[in-house]
Amino acid sequence: MNLKKLTKSQIVIISAVALTILCIIFCLTIGRNDSKQQGGRSRGGNTVFSVITQTVQKEVLHGYVIANGEIESQNSVNVYPDVAGKVIETNVMLGSSVKRGDIIAYVDPSAPGQYYKKSPVYAPISGSIISTPLKNGTTVSTNTTIAIVGDISNLQVTADIPERYVAVLKEGLKAEISVEAYPEVVFEATVSRVSPVVDTTSRTKEVVLHFNKRDERVNAGMFGKVKLYTQDYTDQVVMPSDALVQLNDENYAYVVKEDSTVERRKVVTGNSVDGKIQITEGVNEGEKVVIQGQTSLNDGSKIRDITNAGAEKEAGKADSKN
Repeated sequence: MNLKKLTKSQIVIISAVALTILCIIFCLTIGRNDSKQQGGRSRGGNTVFSVITQTVQKEVLHGYVIANGEIESQNSVNVYPDVAGKVIETNVMLGSSVKRGDIIAYVDPSAPGQYYKKSPVYAPISGSIISTPLKNGTTVSTNTTIAIVGDISNLQVTADIPERYVAVLKEGLKAEISVEAYPEVVFEATVSRVSPVVDTTSRTKEVVLHFNKRDERVNAGMFGKVKLYTQDYTDQVVMPSDALVQLNDENYAYVVKEDSTVERRKVVTGNSVDGKIQITEGVNEGEKVVIQGQTSLNDGSKIRDITNAGAEKEAGKADSKN
């Protein structure tokens, strides 16, 4: 071809075609390189995926329910006067210790133009004053509570449990109680009484729990958070629930094989508690499953188990220092 006879437009067209061919060749070359680097997601690929694994074992999962509770005295009694009148003298204050028969207050039953001997109000039980007594000058009747006496050495927790847990509620269930004043401390308690009826308004059933040990840090009137253990789930292998992969509404786990490849298995799940789930079918006790890195895998993918890599690295650092 005689280049001198080519027009400017022909030269432009030829240049454009050549540039296009070069771009296509470049893109195909990059694509092949990327496929070599990123390939391996299909069965038989060369890519090795780094994963963390766990050997599944049978484990007991403790089912529980969280509820709010009120800490109060196991034995408390409202104190009433024998006669109506006015409180003229109070011998106790909030927190005062009293014995049965001690005089808590005096009531004057006199009416205008009349005079009667002042009437003493006695403590019906030994304990402490757990409510603020009425002030002097307060008019009372025989139905008026002057004070409340309670045994604060023996406390209990009253909690309302939702109706859906009624079937598992019974005496003897264990619980953990926490209070805002000591957020890192757990106080153990046991269910001592279960209400025979369900409250029709709140749709809850009341349970009463007694502390297993007396602790001076727990006071009557405190608000308690109750973690009530309701049922134990046993005889099944357990794995982290977020290690499962969902495909077409089915659950799968990646089981590690001896040749450092994985097998994707369909599993049947059971009960789940705090991020752990029972596997009733699909994985056997003692088998190793992938718990991190599973989203990049396919059936047959090659893996490198780095579960203990961090610990080995730290051990190496320690040895080098020594």
